Amino acid sequence: MKIAKNILVSKKILLERKVRTILSLSGIIVGVSAVIVMVALGKGTEEKVTSQITKMGSNLLLVNAGQVRIIAGRARQTKIVTTLELRDADSIAEGSSGAQYVAPAQLKKMKVKYGNLSTNTSIVGTTPDITAIQNHSLLKGRFFDEDEDKGLRRVAVIGETVVKNIFENQEPIGEAILIGKVPFEVIGVFSPKGLDLYGADQDDRIFIPVRTALRRLFNLDYINTIYVKVKNERLMDMASKEIDSILRERHHIKEGKEADFTILNQDAILEAQKESSKTFTLLIGSIAGLSLLVGGIGVLAVMLISIRERIKEIGIRRAVGAKRRDILAQFLSEALLLSIGGGVIGIALGIAAAVITAIFAKVPLIIPIETVALSFFATFIIGMFFGVYPARKAAFLDPIKALQVE
Repeated sequence: MKIAKNILVSKKILLERKVRTILSLSGIIVGVSAVIVMVALGKGTEEKVTSQITKMGSNLLLVNAGQVRIIAGRARQTKIVTTLELRDADSIAEGSSGAQYVAPAQLKKMKVKYGNLSTNTSIVGTTPDITAIQNHSLLKGRFFDEDEDKGLRRVAVIGETVVKNIFENQEPIGEAILIGKVPFEVIGVFSPKGLDLYGADQDDRIFIPVRTALRRLFNLDYINTIYVKVKNERLMDMASKEIDSILRERHHIKEGKEADFTILNQDAILEAQKESSKTFTLLIGSIAGLSLLVGGIGVLAVMLISIRERIKEIGIRRAVGAKRRDILAQFLSEALLLSIGGGVIGIALGIAAAVITAIFAKVPLIIPIETVALSFFATFIIGMFFGVYPARKAAFLDPIKALQVE
């Protein structure tokens, strides 16, 4: 009964000082909301990355020209070379027992035109095996075959974004587009895939035969990537060693010397992405935690001001028989009501903000229940920690001196 009465009295006192109460609540509300939103965004991003890598298959190896390092969760080329060739891809396909599909690739951003409309998009020169490696499916038309690649045919399969940019409402199959100044016939349209794990639009691409790309469009005799799909995950290490051995022999690089290529697997990229996401979430969560600390200091300040204004009230209560523990309980309940009330409001606003953020950021909505529980528990601890000092100060006031205060 005493607890319920203390809560009702505390509520009445806090509502009498609305502006002060709102200001003291704001820090806690912002802190709790920020923690929930940041954790939800971090978890959602992590889930999205995992889902995208899983779709591509965890048994995928990427052979890149030069030296590539995973920095801040993404692969970055630190040394550029031009020694990776189409024959390297053929050698891997013939010599690696673990490789199921092998597809060389060379990418370049170019201007594409149809009629009066044009766009800048990524041109990917590759082979038919890329569809099995990257799980591409066609919305309409077909993909080019090996004969069209060997025959340097000028055929193209385009993404949905390209269709929207240059064809608008027209049927693209069978039409001729200009890539640079070279005409290509559109023979297929990819099913939409959305953004990749780096935020690039996977539908804003045009795939053409790699030999056509190198000789008729890019004027190159080298490639920058070879995609290798391994038969199963158990053979990943073996396949990686086989590829390393094959390419070292072809490029005349002795064992122990620095290679002019880098072999990456999707698991390594996935782990780096997760680690980067966790670090970001931890950093932003720490900043949000500081907001909670500021909110706690606000509670402390409000309670100290409240005690100064109510010294005479405390003296009267002590004079009519109230004990120190009664005064302590009263002021501690006010501090707890402030912090827990702010926590509840912050949780509600945080969940609402997380839902809106997930919709706009296009990531899965994941709000861990342990984060919500921890946020609520943190507000309770803040109320206790920052409420005990002013409550004790009120409880140990000399009632005679308190009554003499004007």
